[in-house]
Amino acid sequence: MKIFDSALDKLNNWLDLLVANIPNIIAAIVVFILSFFISKWISKWSKKALNRFSQNEAVNKLLAKMIAVLIVVAGIFAALGILHLDKTVTSLLAGAGVAGLAVGLAFQDPILNIISGIIMSFRKPFNIGDTVESNNFNGIIKGISLRSMVIETFTGEDVVIPNKLVIQNPLVNYTLNPLRRIDLECGVAYDSDLEKVEEVALKAIKKIDGLYESKKPQVFWGEFANSSINFTLMFWIEEPVQPSYLLAKSQAIKYIKKAFDENHIEIPFPIRTVKLEQQ
Repeated sequence: MKIFDSALDKLNNWLDLLVANIPNIIAAIVVFILSFFISKWISKWSKKALNRFSQNEAVNKLLAKMIAVLIVVAGIFAALGILHLDKTVTSLLAGAGVAGLAVGLAFQDPILNIISGIIMSFRKPFNIGDTVESNNFNGIIKGISLRSMVIETFTGEDVVIPNKLVIQNPLVNYTLNPLRRIDLECGVAYDSDLEKVEEVALKAIKKIDGLYESKKPQVFWGEFANSSINFTLMFWIEEPVQPSYLLAKSQAIKYIKKAFDENHIEIPFPIRTVKLEQQ
């Protein structure tokens, strides 16, 4: 009977404590419910605000959900504080810190890729359809996600590059500038008329498809080589993508070779002198 009376006393004490804390319990419940509804409202508002700065729908949804979760978590901690469960709050914070550190170490690369995807979304260094060169891969951007970027190379392969590598390494975007310069190196024989060589070469490249004539092509003589005088022909095209670049360079080589042949301008072979000793 003593055990029964002791248990009954404890139950009565708990009941009295519960009755005494009813206002705090109601306040804690109200705070939690308010935080839940506020998180939903702020999530919708933040998503609309993020759409003004980023066109990446996945990133915007992720950030909006993270904001909503933080508000709900803050509401939980506030409710526990109202109930005077300070030790519980401290334990939860300590546990969350340890768990967060463990998760961060275990998923370091995926987390870095997601953070890099968020950074790229706001910096906007490129868009889907741009022609880029990244991590020694050249092609057209086919897709961008939170974790990776997909490039379709000009030979038809899809290359998936983690966002971390895209951020950490140099990236060339050929689409941002509608123009691209081609530097074509060549050499002529020592007995050539250099002024005539310039005239013939500049006239030959006028047939190139996509030549940007507003920027005048230029010829720069570079060096006296072993068997030739070398020059660099620089000209601009209006199609910066790689196939157009290769086509323009190919046409320039054909047209210059044909023009040099017609004007008896020699592109010399490397000369080697072989000395044979008589036995």
